[in-house]
Amino acid sequence: MTLEAVDVRRAYGDELVFDGVSLSVSPGEVVAVIGPSGVGKSTLLRLLALFDAPDAGTIAYEGTDVWALSDERRLEYRRRVGMVFQEASLFDASVRRNAAYGLRVRQPWPDRIRHEFARFVGGANGTGDAIEALETVGLAEKGDQNAESLSGGEAQRVAFARALAYDPDVLLLDEPTSDLDPRNTAVIEDAVLEARDRGIGVVVATHDMHQARRVADRTAVMLGTEIIEVDETETVFDEPSDGRARKFIDGELIY
Repeated sequence: MTLEAVDVRRAYGDELVFDGVSLSVSPGEVVAVIGPSGVGKSTLLRLLALFDAPDAGTIAYEGTDVWALSDERRLEYRRRVGMVFQEASLFDASVRRNAAYGLRVRQPWPDRIRHEFARFVGGANGTGDAIEALETVGLAEKGDQNAESLSGGEAQRVAFARALAYDPDVLLLDEPTSDLDPRNTAVIEDAVLEARDRGIGVVVATHDMHQARRVADRTAVMLGTEIIEVDETETVFDEPSDGRARKFIDGELIY
């Protein structure tokens, strides 16, 4: 499904985070949102994930204004979105149980994934083998290991697998590799591209412009309280239309 924010505004009290921001992601597309720390990238992802409502504007799935729906209908859309935060939050349980958590809490499952349940988790109540999702991030062999024994990079890979296991329509990633070494970063980036190839729309908020170049089909530049540029990634980095985007990419704007 296509997910879009249209002219959204968000403020916390008197502090304006952004205003008039629009962004969309289509199935099988990776969109990167780059910008300095504190500019509002995480806030935008929370709006897209339906954790928070915009103060103005629209969050639309397949053209439907989701915040105009009942709580029950809105929950149906929220369940079609996966989100991976900057820091993995895993339970004191096996890697497999952590990876299967998203499937367990989404019962009863939509028709489109019910028949896949056995393949993903292989057991009652989502407690069996989340094999495919863990294989995507290279951790299938650690399925029986306690998640608390993992390295930080491995834990983040499990968090990614947990979001991927229930086959979301859209995957939102908030600085997913900011504290990871090159090896774990490469695994996550490969998993992002695999998700795109499966038809999942991906939005990744990152301050790593090299990462945006590697994985994103389109890139949005967020500065101040607005998105000042959004285009194909190559165009944004090589021929941006907004001079501020050029200066930010070249490191000439300090925030």
